[in-house]
Amino acid sequence: MSYIEVSHEFKRYQGGVSPVVANNDVSFSVEKGELVTILGASGAGKSTLLNILGGMDTASEGSVVIDGQDIATYSSHQLTNYRRTDVGFVFQFYNLVPNLTARENVELASQIVADAADPAETLASVGLAERLDNFPAQLSGGEQQRVAIARAVAKNPKILLCDEPTGALDYQTGKQVLGILEERCRERGATVLIVTHNAAIAPIADRVVRMHDARVQSVEVNASPTSISDIEW
Repeated sequence: MSYIEVSHEFKRYQGGVSPVVANNDVSFSVEKGELVTILGASGAGKSTLLNILGGMDTASEGSVVIDGQDIATYSSHQLTNYRRTDVGFVFQFYNLVPNLTARENVELASQIVADAADPAETLASVGLAERLDNFPAQLSGGEQQRVAIARAVAKNPKILLCDEPTGALDYQTGKQVLGILEERCRERGATVLIVTHNAAIAPIADRVVRMHDARVQSVEVNASPTSISDIEW
C-alpha cells in the first residue's frame, strides 16, 4: 500500500435544496517522501481535499489512508491528535500570531509534540537565523512565510500540507519558498503536498494530481522532476 491512499472519497455540504459536492469520487495515491502538486482552478476541490488530508474536515464517504491508518474513520479526538502530531500546515496567508516573535511562533508548534526540533535551529534552516526575535510586522511577506514553514516542520510531521503557499508572494520570493519546500522533500525525506493553481510549477513534482470540477482529472508521475531554480513562469 502507498503511504497515502485516497479511495472513492466524497465530500458533500448541505446547501439549499441540494447538497454541494466539493469532492466527487476522488482517488489517488502518494508514496512516502514524494513532492506532490495538486493543481486546479479555484473551486476545483483542491483545498477541500487538503483539509480532509490534514484532518481539519472529514470525508462524507470513502477512505483516506495515511501511513496505514484510515483517518476517515477517526473520532474528533483522534483527528485532534492526528493534526497535532502528524501534520504540518502552511497556508497562503501565514497565520502567524502578531504579538509573538518568529522564535515564539515556532515554539507554539514545537511545544505540542514530544520530539520537536529546536525552534532556533529550524528558523536558521530556512534562512532566518538573524530574525529570531523579530515580530511578524517587522518581517517581509517571504520571511513571514518562512516562519510559517519553520513552524510547520518543527513538529517533524509525517506530511507537510501547503495551500497556495506562494499565492501572496512575488515571483522571486515565491521561488525561494518553493525551494525550501523542495529541500525539505529532497534532502530531508518529507512528504510534501502543495495545492496550487500555477501549472508552471508542476515539473518540480514527483506526482501531479490535476483536479477539475471536484474530481481528479488525471494523475501524472514525473520520473525526473525539475529543480525549482530551473522553472520560470
